[in-house]
Amino acid sequence: MSTSTDSTTYTTVCRLDQIEVEGGVAALVDGAAVAIFRTHNGYVYAMSNYDPCSRASVLARGIVGTRGEIPYVASPMHKQAFDLRTGQCLDDAAVRVPTYDVRVADGIVLVGPPREESP
Repeated sequence: MSTSTDSTTYTTVCRLDQIEVEGGVAALVDGAAVAIFRTHNGYVYAMSNYDPCSRASVLARGIVGTRGEIPYVASPMHKQAFDLRTGQCLDDAAVRVPTYDVRVADGIVLVGPPREESP
C-alpha cells in the first residue's frame, strides 16, 4: 500500500513491532530491495538491502550496533559496517549504499524515496 505526503509517495512496509530492536527486515519498495532497521534508542532507518562488497542482498540480516555515536549495520557476509543514517561504509570511504526516507505513523513503518547523497 502506498500513501502520498507532500507530493512524496511512501510505501507501507510493516508494523514497527514486527522489527526486533537492533534488528532488520527486508521489503520490496518500488522494485528495490530495502532493509529497514530499528535501533535500541527507537530510531528506524532504511537503506538498500544490497551489500556492494559481497554483491548479495543481505544487509537486513546484518548486526546492528554503534561505533561511538554512529548507528551502523555490519554486513553478515564480510562484516563491513554501514552508517544507517548515510549509507557510508565505515571501513571503506569509497563505498556507500543508498538510504531511504522512512517514517513511522501510528505504529506503521513507511518507506519513501531514496535520499539524495550528501557531498
